[in-house]
Amino acid sequence: MRTAVALGIVAAMACLAAVARAGNFLQDAEMTWGDGRGKVVDGGRGLDLTLDRTSGSGFQSKAEYLFGKIDMQIKLVPGNSAGTVSTFYLSSQGSAHDEIDFEFLGNVTGEPYTLHTNVFAKGQGKREQQFRLWFDPTKAFHTYSIVWNPQHVIFAVDGTPIRDFKNHEARGVSFPKNQPMRLYASLWNADDWATQGGRVKTDWSHAPFVASFRGFSADACVMSGGAQRCPAGTMDASGTGSSWWNQELSDMSYRRMRWVQRKFMIYNYCTDPKRVAQGLPAECKIRLRSK
Repeated sequence: MRTAVALGIVAAMACLAAVARAGNFLQDAEMTWGDGRGKVVDGGRGLDLTLDRTSGSGFQSKAEYLFGKIDMQIKLVPGNSAGTVSTFYLSSQGSAHDEIDFEFLGNVTGEPYTLHTNVFAKGQGKREQQFRLWFDPTKAFHTYSIVWNPQHVIFAVDGTPIRDFKNHEARGVSFPKNQPMRLYASLWNADDWATQGGRVKTDWSHAPFVASFRGFSADACVMSGGAQRCPAGTMDASGTGSSWWNQELSDMSYRRMRWVQRKFMIYNYCTDPKRVAQGLPAECKIRLRSK
């Protein structure tokens, strides 16, 4: 049920932006691979990841989070980005890990990026939804957000919700809620599958490829020494609507999300004939019955 206290996600994100803790890449992130191909810029306010024929690069947050609202501004690889994948995601570790994914699949010059989303819970993924973006993500920075609370995983682009993965544990659907996750980001070569199913390969004459990150903020519960530390007022249920902890989509936000899905979604695992033939996932059945 979408309650009266829930504000539209766009309004809620605008409100939260004022209180979200702005991250500094020098203080809050660390390079994990790339042998110097990732560089912090602008005094820690930005970070550029580079991909060349030898290697890509990636970084992770120093903190682990258990629920929160995570924002990242990203400007993707311009021009011929075919074969490249830029990522921004949350993940725990191990074979039974949880994960919440934004992946950006490159394309040839003039053709649009594919935004790929996925949710893993207890090691089970295959919950892909893919979208085209309604703007050129290489011309300027745009904000990609994950709202993760005990009942929802909401994906948003520039404050507009594009996906809401709900907690249906009561009906046997796993939901990521027990494992702390770090933030990860990377730029790497995946030309065996990323662009037109791998038919278009990376053109290394355009290397090095660069994806730029800035505006990292984490209004989140941080795990430290086995204890969860949340910002003051996070679990306040007073109805102010200012906390992501109780956030869900209002009727207006839900209609906006459905408009995006009708206009820009290009793949949905719930309607994939091959997947349906193998048995419709339980959460897809629930959504069909709730329409």
